[in-house]
Amino acid sequence: MSLRLVVWDLDGTIIDSRKIIQNAMVDAFTACGLTPPTYDQTRHIVGLSLGEGCRMLAPVGSSDDQIDQLEDAYRSAFIKNRTVPGYHEPLYDGAIATLEALANQNCLMAIATGKSYKGIESIFGMHDLKRYFDTVWCADDGPGKPNPFMVVEAMKVMGCEADQTVMVGDAIHDIHMGRAAGVTTHGVSWGFGTSAELEAAGAHHIHDEMPKLHQALTDFATI
Repeated sequence: MSLRLVVWDLDGTIIDSRKIIQNAMVDAFTACGLTPPTYDQTRHIVGLSLGEGCRMLAPVGSSDDQIDQLEDAYRSAFIKNRTVPGYHEPLYDGAIATLEALANQNCLMAIATGKSYKGIESIFGMHDLKRYFDTVWCADDGPGKPNPFMVVEAMKVMGCEADQTVMVGDAIHDIHMGRAAGVTTHGVSWGFGTSAELEAAGAHHIHDEMPKLHQALTDFATI
């Protein structure tokens, strides 16, 4: 069997972070004296680097300093919210079973996320996910989504070609990144993007339920 690599997004794909991200964004804008974005506005920037996302959500004409202030306020809000009793970023149902099944099939796995390494380590610690991934890439490493950098680097490190690799993500930025890297893309509709948006972005496959994604990926791993 030839090598197989599954590149995973994190927020909205494996982890249900919709509430914590929106809450932190609202807190950040409020702290900066700005009108907070709606959830529908926020969900469209998830997956991008924090700076790019803040720039897209900020009022037109905001200066670089104002964008930097928003970034700092978001990071502070995110960290503060994690200290609230009962804080939890849950895994989507079936995520661990899918990761386990792929690992048992000796499928290589990577992360490509807009999170920072600090954010990744927090999630890995919360859910003991690190053991599933052979390589981890984020916006700290270079160009963020939708640039293909993270997927391309993951393939290089793992020694895989584009036809041996798939990208799994919930946002159009994941699909654009995967397509730009020349790999097959699997969009999932339970996170920040809708099925219609993923289809319009050019996703090769779209899954509305984890079991369907599970089957598609385990089939890919056995080819």
